[in-house]
Amino acid sequence: MAYETIKELLHSEQVEREVTAKGWVRSARGNKYVLFIHLNDGSTIKNIQAVADIPKFDEETLKRAGATGACIGVTGKLVQSQGKGQSLEIQAEKIEIYGDCDPELYPLQKRGQDSKDKKPVTLPLEFLREKAHLRPRTNTFGAILRIRHNMTFAIHKFFNDKGFYNLHSPIITGSDAEGAGEMFRVTTLPIRDTPLINKELDEVAKRFRGEVFDLIKANGQADLIKSISSAIKDITRKKKLSKSYDFSDLIVASIGQVQELKAISEDVKKNRALVDQLQTAFDALIRGEYFQNLGGELFYGYRFQSIYEVDLNKPARRRFSSRNHPQLMFSFYNFMRFHRKLRADIKSEVDFTYDFFGKATNLTVSGQLEGELAALALGKIYTFGPTFRAENSNTPRHLAEFWMIEPEMAFYDINDNMNLAEEMLKYLINYALHHCKDDVQFLNDTYDNKLIERLQSVLDKPFTRISYTEGVEILKETHSKKAFEFQPDWGKDLQKEHENYLVEHFGGPVIVTGYPKDIKAFYMKQNEDGKTVRAMDILFPWIGEIIGGSQREDNYDKLYARVKEMGIHEESLWWYLETRKFGSCEHAGFGLGFERLLLFVTGMTNIRDVIPFPRTPKNAEF
Repeated sequence: MAYETIKELLHSEQVEREVTAKGWVRSARGNKYVLFIHLNDGSTIKNIQAVADIPKFDEETLKRAGATGACIGVTGKLVQSQGKGQSLEIQAEKIEIYGDCDPELYPLQKRGQDSKDKKPVTLPLEFLREKAHLRPRTNTFGAILRIRHNMTFAIHKFFNDKGFYNLHSPIITGSDAEGAGEMFRVTTLPIRDTPLINKELDEVAKRFRGEVFDLIKANGQADLIKSISSAIKDITRKKKLSKSYDFSDLIVASIGQVQELKAISEDVKKNRALVDQLQTAFDALIRGEYFQNLGGELFYGYRFQSIYEVDLNKPARRRFSSRNHPQLMFSFYNFMRFHRKLRADIKSEVDFTYDFFGKATNLTVSGQLEGELAALALGKIYTFGPTFRAENSNTPRHLAEFWMIEPEMAFYDINDNMNLAEEMLKYLINYALHHCKDDVQFLNDTYDNKLIERLQSVLDKPFTRISYTEGVEILKETHSKKAFEFQPDWGKDLQKEHENYLVEHFGGPVIVTGYPKDIKAFYMKQNEDGKTVRAMDILFPWIGEIIGGSQREDNYDKLYARVKEMGIHEESLWWYLETRKFGSCEHAGFGLGFERLLLFVTGMTNIRDVIPFPRTPKNAEF
């Protein structure tokens, strides 16, 4: 028999037929004659009721099937329901237990109803965040995840129907689109003993290496030099160490390869005078004033004699143990101890030439820059992907990992940009009201009885459009009567309290344009006044900023000057700047934070509750 979802069964026009429903038990109740099982499979907010006559089933099956959270299958006749609360139900003839659930341990137990307003008493959202592996089974998160899916589909449909092309922008990038520097680094370099670049340290290592090599050459040790070079190359390749410090790994490199150790050890045994000279040179070097200032005392006491004191007849595990040879001079580990001490005293940079990509890379904060490149070839594109911000913020509106929708359009100015953004938001909200009706109604009834009214209000009239300057004047006038926590002044970014006030003042969404250039990103096109840029922020009820965008600067000289002015490394953006040299044109775009949209559509008050597995500071569970 074909399996049908509960949503399909509840919408079925064919009754009095045998069906099978599969899902998880939400609740069960009954008496000595009949057991009512409420089953849900995630396809809808609604449950289907299975009615099991007690005499038809053994006691153990009914006990297991009536446990909240158990996964079962019920086969029987689909009939019109005689009870209240459902139109159809299943008269159970067969029950299969797919997965048991211990009611004493299962954390998602039904709480009943509130005695005053009869609303279902839900589990605390804070508690459910700690149970992210189970919370999709609750009505609340089932509804949220279905809405999330529908909004994802609606976004793709909206742009596809308008002739946009979807672009997969890179997750790993070498550029910072926002210029804020709050990015997660991507690297394969070791956490400890990371290769560093430092000219002062390079010079010390070079002097030391040069003096020792000169001594070896002066004593005619050509074979020894050859063995040393071979060992150095091998350890450099394996450890990916900076060549500036190759000599520091001489001993470990040699000990790590028995054949080379034997060759070196035999040569050194024959030339005890050479060993003494090497030790003298080393002692003189580490006692030098310059080396002492760098923390060279860490090296004192490690002797060259350890090279030929190694017992080659011992097993390798014991032979090369640092515990057995505590005075092994200039070992890799001791050299890196020295490095770590130097980091506190000398400014060193990570040598990214040894990293996977050969340069510093990060997780993307935006797909915009790459999106612009495609828009200047395909006309209209949009990206829809994850972005990452290393901002140490624990507010209800911030995540470290979230999703962004970023359209970019050639031949669009700031007004075209605003029109598209308003059209898109209204389309998505209308789609939610029509295609997620049951889920939105549940959230309205359970959490926010103004949700549907608020969603509808966005559709009823055009968004108000004001300049940043006009907005600040309104806020300053209000501040003189009833003070905000943060004083509004021209040149400062708007705070959430300011955004909320403007939305309330105009009775709906507001689009603010013409922001000061000093508080906006480098890529925004400057206005003729030289003070403001063609930026736009869309402010929504309760949410605040839901969309940020701008007309992009298409003039190479102006964009380059802005990059220099803001201290951005132009080397990492050469390709972006170059597009302004070859067939540049007027273009614009914006970014919509997907989770911000979902906050508005679902009525949730914390952004952690509209994404399946939230990533926030100190939290990467599940």
